[in-house]
Amino acid sequence: MPAPRGHLNSSPTVTLAAKLQTLVDDFAPIDDLQERLTLVVDRARRCPPLPAEIRIDAHRVLGCISAVWLTAELRDGRLHFHADADSPLVRGLVVFLADFFNDSPPAEIAASETDPLAALDLLKNLSPTRRNGLTAVRQRIHTLALALA
Repeated sequence: MPAPRGHLNSSPTVTLAAKLQTLVDDFAPIDDLQERLTLVVDRARRCPPLPAEIRIDAHRVLGCISAVWLTAELRDGRLHFHADADSPLVRGLVVFLADFFNDSPPAEIAASETDPLAALDLLKNLSPTRRNGLTAVRQRIHTLALALA
């Protein structure tokens, strides 16, 4: 069974809908939700942590029990997110979200209600507090997109 691709944005012209379809197709052979979560966490382990100067209160996502940091920068009309968290599971999910929305135009992100975690059933076995925290991360991505549009 093939592992999901390591990077979600294979081309700068890929829409969020196309990215989501690629994810759904990649994860379809993996029935076990715990195995899906493990793949997401393992993928995040390959990403370097954010430097200390970015892990500051100004970049914290409020509403998360775990410490979560999220920043975005606009380059060539596309947003690039940087994310980290102090919990390995939350870090995996937050980095996954950041990677999903990376390299998309701010207007597309702001207009989108796409939730790749929900589409892959990755939220199903999480506690309500973790789900609420991830909703706060998704809202922060939306807010950053609106601010940088």
